[in-house]
Amino acid sequence: MPIRKIERTPSAYAYPLLIKNMLRMPMIYAPKQEIVYRDKIRYDYLTLNRRVSQLANMLEQAGVTSGNTVAVMDWDSHRYLECFFAVPMMGAVLHTVNIRLSPEQLIYTINHAEDDIILLNSDFLPVIESIRDQLKTVKKFILLTDMETPPASAIELAGEYENLLSQSSPEYDFPDFDEDAMATMFYTTGTTGMPKGVYYSHRQLVLHTYGLMSAVCIYKSQINLNSTDVYMPLTPMFHVHAWGIPYLCTMIGLKQVYPGKYEPPVLLKLITTENVTFSHCVPTIIHMLVTSPAIRQFDLSKWKVVIGGSALPKGLCKTALSFGIGLTAAYGMSETCPILSAANMKPFMLDWDEDRQIEIRCKTGLPLPLVHLEIVDTDGIPVPHDGKSTGEVVTRAPWLTQGYLKDPERSEQLWENGWLHTGDIGNIDPEGYLQITDRVKDVIKTGGEWISSLELEDIISQHHAVSEAAVIGVPDEKWGGRPMALVVLKEEYKGKITEEELRDFFKKYVDNGSIPKYGIPGKISIVDAIAKTSVGKINKKELRVHYK
Repeated sequence: MPIRKIERTPSAYAYPLLIKNMLRMPMIYAPKQEIVYRDKIRYDYLTLNRRVSQLANMLEQAGVTSGNTVAVMDWDSHRYLECFFAVPMMGAVLHTVNIRLSPEQLIYTINHAEDDIILLNSDFLPVIESIRDQLKTVKKFILLTDMETPPASAIELAGEYENLLSQSSPEYDFPDFDEDAMATMFYTTGTTGMPKGVYYSHRQLVLHTYGLMSAVCIYKSQINLNSTDVYMPLTPMFHVHAWGIPYLCTMIGLKQVYPGKYEPPVLLKLITTENVTFSHCVPTIIHMLVTSPAIRQFDLSKWKVVIGGSALPKGLCKTALSFGIGLTAAYGMSETCPILSAANMKPFMLDWDEDRQIEIRCKTGLPLPLVHLEIVDTDGIPVPHDGKSTGEVVTRAPWLTQGYLKDPERSEQLWENGWLHTGDIGNIDPEGYLQITDRVKDVIKTGGEWISSLELEDIISQHHAVSEAAVIGVPDEKWGGRPMALVVLKEEYKGKITEEELRDFFKKYVDNGSIPKYGIPGKISIVDAIAKTSVGKINKKELRVHYK
């Protein structure tokens, strides 16, 4: 018997899942709640709503129509939040530009996205001035600045954001349209070639927001987020919509704090003066804060932080907990909108001692509602969820990018056999927790055996003198490849710890059976710094080239 579809009354309204519908609730529930930008701007949600309409009118007057692409190059700000809503709500596409890309990559991504207008922070004027003649589709630039007197520029500007906003009507009738309309796009940097464009619809962003809400607002865990929390992103807003969390926090009417450019003293001051209780970032940002001398001046005991982008080392987690910072790992990719899982502790785990909790906090996590995660072998067959059987992580969810922009070949590779292939290796344990053990491209093969670079990094991060570490595979004539560890020491231990002492630390984990003998790095180098990508992840591609 065929499935029975519902009958629609001709007059019934087909409610579309559009971003504009997420902006209604805070106007009812928390209209006077604050949105803060550094120490410069402070306004309420009613003002946000008005400014979103003014921005739409301003962009329309500048020639933006549905289907056009509006790019933003800004630090984390109230202006960026306004763009998160106004641009897609008017039917245009928001391109969040990675401000840390090289000039060559900026040229490529702006041209490939076919940007029509760029909202440009004055800090990035010099780089755009240097490439302006190579931008093929951009018609206008609108200046974003915190300066009272806008700087001079060789670029012809259509005006300054606040001035143009003040001249625009506070009323805008945002239309209904197909919920599958493209809302946002951005570019993810890979290990080879130019960045790849990923894109998301209104429907996907709304569903991702509700999936997030289910994961962090409903389950009793160490993360719990509710309307009394104060939110400050520490993941750049250009990076996968700041993980989509500004949409969630706006929908439920939280106080929001936007820090602009990331500077440790400013971040720490905002966290304490604005009573920030919830943030998210890559491990590098937390590492930067916990190693800042200023941190001891602040009480961070109410601050919950979700860590993603890279594995959360147990050593960093333990250090953060010593300052009262409640760290929890999460997992996702640019291609997944991004969040797929979060390391929520189950209720019976909340009374565990710190070391047992750290084991859970640092896991890749439990899947969000509506996320289907599987581990498959090289033939695409699912492996047992026993915490030991490993394979590639594949996924299905309603908010995964449907492909790479203008790149059908790589899109098909991404979606082979109807599953999105993450390129990560991992396992799922009987409790349902996913654990990423490595990237396919980062796993190290030595003497015919595989060893996880992430596992070795996790071990060395627990040495009392280690501030930061990376492990890569380097060529070896005898074994084909060997692990190499790069270690940054804490300031007070510099010059006092030897490579041999660090090697002895690894030997303890051989003795207790955690790793095989061949897992001890063949070389351990104590370095001053470790190369990072544009979004703050350890750049293993660059490290492998440098140490080859």
